[in-house]
Amino acid sequence: MILEKEIEFILALDALKSVNRRNFNLDNSRRENTAEHSWQIVVFAQILLPYAKNKEQIDLLRVIRMLSIHDVVEIEAGDTFIFDESAMTGKYERELAAAKKTFGVLNEPLSSDFLNLWIEFEAEETPDAIFACAVDRIMPFLLNVYGSGKSWTEAGVKVSQVENIVGTAVKRASKELGDAFDILLKKALDEGKLTE
Repeated sequence: MILEKEIEFILALDALKSVNRRNFNLDNSRRENTAEHSWQIVVFAQILLPYAKNKEQIDLLRVIRMLSIHDVVEIEAGDTFIFDESAMTGKYERELAAAKKTFGVLNEPLSSDFLNLWIEFEAEETPDAIFACAVDRIMPFLLNVYGSGKSWTEAGVKVSQVENIVGTAVKRASKELGDAFDILLKKALDEGKLTE
């Protein structure tokens, strides 16, 4: 069958629905899964593009492609909580191996195309990757600020961690998003969702 590998790959992605992340859904009823996160950031990127620095250099389709596949590695490597310093050790290597295995199901050139998009996203050097990374980082932040902040409070996340990890990425990508980040970070601190 001509589409055998493509069907095998897309069916494998169904496993993303079972990869639970540390963040909770906005209503705090359960932790979100990676498939939900991926869908939400793909939509959010389209909404935020007008606010991106260097927006004339950003290829929205490439950003959407990056965001739609960058967490596929979590099928093999699991979700790593960005504020867990010990878990972050070796994350890139674990996820690179997972990316090679997962994207390796596909024929060329798509297999290499997806792998290269994943590597570009992780490097955060191109305008597309900088913007995509900011969208990926701001969404869990928003869920914590507007929700109960449970994933932060249960892990004792500090303001400085959020500033360094989320704020830095967001401010590289958009002045307006950076301004909103600062306002919402203060709100989260005032509401006791983060520690000093």
